[in-house]
Amino acid sequence: MKLKLLLIFMLCILKSNAQKSSLGNWFMYTGNNHISKKWLWHNEIQYRNFNFAGDLEQFLLRTGIGYNLTEKNNNLLIGLGYFNSEPYIQGTSQKSKTIEYRLFQQFITRQNFGRVFLTHRYRFEQRFINDQLSLEKNIFRSRARYQFAIQVPLNKSKLEKKTIYFSSSNEIFIHTRGNFFDRNRLYAALGFCFNNSIRLELGMMAQSLQLKTRSQFQITIINNGALFHN
Repeated sequence: MKLKLLLIFMLCILKSNAQKSSLGNWFMYTGNNHISKKWLWHNEIQYRNFNFAGDLEQFLLRTGIGYNLTEKNNNLLIGLGYFNSEPYIQGTSQKSKTIEYRLFQQFITRQNFGRVFLTHRYRFEQRFINDQLSLEKNIFRSRARYQFAIQVPLNKSKLEKKTIYFSSSNEIFIHTRGNFFDRNRLYAALGFCFNNSIRLELGMMAQSLQLKTRSQFQITIINNGALFHN
């Protein structure tokens, strides 16, 4: 019964996915593993599909090293990422392929007001893109991102073992030149804490681009445990 709400939520999404082929799915793992009280290692894997599974949209890896300016908060992080994208060529059933390497710098700060936990994430990216369809094979772009997130425990007062919680966020992406608006991602989910380190979230994300909005079902595992144990 502990996961009843999560299972009902997942079944509703899966039913919707079966009826609407435009609904994609992202399998995600995110780790922020503490090396010491101040330092942490960020590690991330995402497998994004145009459908529920098997029709690859993008595979990505991210990693980085972060430093907490205060105890367990106000984190500065520098990292890099690898992105293998397979977008459909407009108007056809054929795919192209894009390889991207990315550097990024970010700052995360957290607040809580009673049972409500807030997170602000500021990220700046430098993107090195090789696009098979472009005459210019080596493209450089930079982009700024801001994400506001909220988490509310439903059956306990904080995120600890056996807590069911509501999670939501909104993130806007801004180009540093040209047409400034890139995209916006609005997300809502239900989560479950297996212990103080491992969480599972099942949610929906609406991604708004220049000309269209697309929905994604997301299955996310979050690992915030210590990298080394004394």
